[in-house]
Amino acid sequence: MAIGMDKVNVRLDFETFPAKYTCSGEDVSPPFRVEGGKGASMAIILDDPDAPMGTFVHWVIWNIKPVGGMLENVPKTSTLGGKVGAVQGRNDFGRIGYSGPCPPRGAPHRYFLKVHVLDTELDLAPGATKEELLVAMDAHVIGYGEAMARFARK
Repeated sequence: MAIGMDKVNVRLDFETFPAKYTCSGEDVSPPFRVEGGKGASMAIILDDPDAPMGTFVHWVIWNIKPVGGMLENVPKTSTLGGKVGAVQGRNDFGRIGYSGPCPPRGAPHRYFLKVHVLDTELDLAPGATKEELLVAMDAHVIGYGEAMARFARK
């Protein structure tokens, strides 16, 4: 964490992904809580660094209103209204929104839910990739936190 950056506490209610939030179940996004780090918006990246071909991105979402977390089952649409008020990007499955853990059968993979608190909203088109989000966030991150959970397909 960079000097002067706020620590953000990110909390999932599990250490191992329940099937509901994976390709083995309903494949809906999990709820989580965010505490600390006040800013204009938040951006989230969920990725798997243990994927066979390198880090695999499962979710890219930004311009989230700082409301203390996310509810379960965020719609898989480019833009979200209401309390969340966010824009979603394209994951490495080639889809908009959340696509849950779906590793090859074998050892558990680690999934990192990374929350970036930003000093602004980003002018980034829906469907942007993780790389495009990282470039757009550069110099705007004022807080950071992450949570990790595992999942293995049987």
